[in-house]
Amino acid sequence: MRVLLSVYDKTGLEDFARGLTALGHDLVASGGTARALADAGIAHRDVESVTEAPEMLGGRVKTLHPRLHGGILADRSKPEHLADLEGQGIELIGMVVCNLYPFSSNPSIELIDVGGPSMVRAAAKNWAHVASVVDPGDYAAVLEELRAGALSDGLRKRLAAKAFAHTAAYDATIANWFASEEQGGERLPETVHISLEKAAPLRYGENPHQQGARYRESGRRSWWDDVVQHGGMALSYLNLYDADAAWRLVHQLADLGPAAAVVVKHANPCGAAVAADVQTAYDRAFECDPMSAFGGIVALSAPVTASVAAEMVANAKADVVIAPSYDADALELFAAKRKNMRVLAAPAPTADPLHFRQISGGWLVQEPYRFAAGRDQWRVVTKAQPTAEQWTDMELAWRVCAWVKSNAIVLAANGMAVGIGGGQQNRVTPGEIAAARAAGRAKGGAAASDAFFPFRDGLDACAAAGVASVVQPGGSVSDEKVIAAADEHGLVMVFTGERQFQH
Repeated sequence: MRVLLSVYDKTGLEDFARGLTALGHDLVASGGTARALADAGIAHRDVESVTEAPEMLGGRVKTLHPRLHGGILADRSKPEHLADLEGQGIELIGMVVCNLYPFSSNPSIELIDVGGPSMVRAAAKNWAHVASVVDPGDYAAVLEELRAGALSDGLRKRLAAKAFAHTAAYDATIANWFASEEQGGERLPETVHISLEKAAPLRYGENPHQQGARYRESGRRSWWDDVVQHGGMALSYLNLYDADAAWRLVHQLADLGPAAAVVVKHANPCGAAVAADVQTAYDRAFECDPMSAFGGIVALSAPVTASVAAEMVANAKADVVIAPSYDADALELFAAKRKNMRVLAAPAPTADPLHFRQISGGWLVQEPYRFAAGRDQWRVVTKAQPTAEQWTDMELAWRVCAWVKSNAIVLAANGMAVGIGGGQQNRVTPGEIAAARAAGRAKGGAAASDAFFPFRDGLDACAAAGVASVVQPGGSVSDEKVIAAADEHGLVMVFTGERQFQH
């Protein structure tokens, strides 16, 4: 069998090529692949010796030739195809081994491959007769079947599916690059092409009867790929979803203090705090709502020590803990006392250019949420002016509020969230929920609302909790009435000019 090789990713190439030659197969290689085989002392022919034509146009044309594509595309079951090949002196090619340059790593016109995708697609189209190998991870399976006699139809078909997925991902990356280059200031392109590859299986989906897996953008690593799980059961769909929310929120709080801690349940924070050390931050985050923290996700911005681990073991069970790193004795304690808890060490999260949400028959696409207005753009609208401590509490409450499902109210005092109310259809009830959970701890603290108060009743609910300051977007037709109510209560009120709904 003649095998055509042209690979960017040369992982396992030498062993695979030696395995093929040991079985008596004839190797033909192009460009860098031919040089790699030559350096390894592996017998092969150059593409030019088959096509009888030199590379042209600086390498743009080397494999686009009937002597190659005829040998790949010929249907062995059709005598007229074989007659065509015989008439032109073209030999059959039984396998194409080709993977493409990761275009996204350094996009440019010169890195748009034409010959490679053409060979891969030709071989995959003719999968019943030609194997198309694009993944070095498949080399062992290919050699195993060849040593047993021949490639099975099942393996050929699986290889063809991978081949088309490989070229589809490559083309999607190029199309998205062109769209981003040509959109002329429009931040949402006319077309979006998504290609995903399975990164990891999950125990189950949102519920145990649903299958689930984590996917990533084809050809790109996610920060999740660098997460190390030190212990506990395999992750589920909701473990990942909640841990992602907790990890991103704790990083948004990290600049407010030396250490930050967050507890998340069902993608909503039920505790958050900043403090001088990670143990204090954790203790205070847990104190916000110990009942809801049971079975939640804990995210910590600093390494986990044995003393922090001891606190976590003594408190309500966490399903997941995610932190930058762990002391060895902390891991030993978790292994001994919390064998099922997933213990994750993670790098800092990275941002995505776009966020997608599926609806029936389509998708909603938006830019990721970001804090559009910094504190220097906030506006004090009341007679009372904030103290330094009130500014700090308002900023903490505002950042946590951005992660609570709407409608949302967050109460914070002395560097910790003390009451969180969210997911309500009106603006009064979340304030009442937050006040009930604060149980008097919000006195002198701050309240944050994810949207403006349409009436003074929402503000009155916050005032009843004892807060001294309120931060909200502003922009209601009733702003003046709400400001007057804040003055009546003697509250500080700050407008951010920025709504932060989360649904």
